[in-house]
Amino acid sequence: MSDGVVLITGGSRGIGRAVVRALCAEDRRVAFTYCSGEAAARSLEAECEGLARAWQLDLGDRARPGIIVPEIEEALGAIDGLVNNAAIRRDQLLAATGDADWDAVIDANLGGAFRCCRAVLPKMITRRAGSIVNVSSLTAVRGMTKSLARELGKRNIRVNAVVPGLVMTEMIADTPPERLKELRAIEALPSGTRPEDVAAMIVFLLSYRAAAITGQAFVVDAGSTA
Repeated sequence: MSDGVVLITGGSRGIGRAVVRALCAEDRRVAFTYCSGEAAARSLEAECEGLARAWQLDLGDRARPGIIVPEIEEALGAIDGLVNNAAIRRDQLLAATGDADWDAVIDANLGGAFRCCRAVLPKMITRRAGSIVNVSSLTAVRGMTKSLARELGKRNIRVNAVVPGLVMTEMIADTPPERLKELRAIEALPSGTRPEDVAAMIVFLLSYRAAAITGQAFVVDAGSTA
């Protein structure tokens, strides 16, 4: 691992929280964001004993990434890792999805990742070092991940994607038990996928152990797509 700072969006719960904990266990300095759960964010700060600090970020606020990135670098040091993990859900049938919900999901989940990349990249390019990991569905981030990997590779900046399967986090807490049973039925591994399993892949991709890996999407889904 490097000695730079890793910025994790949506780091106060679920997969993001597992990534924060895993990085702090390796003595990395971490900045993470939360949207509305400040109490959980402050609790995680305390748990990490000075290695992690929280910043508020609403993915719908287009100006916010450009504001907090300089704040983070002034407070903690140079950012050389970015994990685009934060996302929102608007689960419903396509025919019943309104324009406002569609626009919100695209702007937050894809646009938010784009704006966070844009905020950290100028200094990563200047320092010629960095690693970006996008956490999302395979189709949503593949194009941006591969494009950025090609664009930034000669500047020693790597860009990869991690695609989780069914992970029991707060985001899917309202999923009906019958639907969860259906989703678990296609998993090859009976243990399923924990947030810590996804975090382990992300931490690996951020590290120098993955120095020759860029432009790839790694599925962590207990064999659902096997």
